[in-house]
Amino acid sequence: MDAYQAVDGFDALGDPTRRAIVACLAERPRAVGELADVLPISRPAVSQHLKVLKDAGLVTDRAAGTRRVYRLNPAGVAALRDQLETFWNRALDSYQDVVEQPNEEKS
Repeated sequence: MDAYQAVDGFDALGDPTRRAIVACLAERPRAVGELADVLPISRPAVSQHLKVLKDAGLVTDRAAGTRRVYRLNPAGVAALRDQLETFWNRALDSYQDVVEQPNEEKS
């Protein structure tokens, strides 16, 4: 089942550690070591979580000497926000449809 192998933004953010990493990167770009210093996990664990976030398109990285600096990917975050807004708008439209239906019990 290949459908379950692809990681999207919602899957990636389902893990609390990855949400914490995203919150840190929202403040400013950081290297793996900087993230490991503020999180209760090891550098290898941070790297694994960053790989998932990168595969989901939520972060990008660039070389800075011997280390890699990670930052949020504005396009990936915007795409995730667009999906969430679509879900929200559909839910509001459905709610409005229910509210505007004539109440059959009062008829």
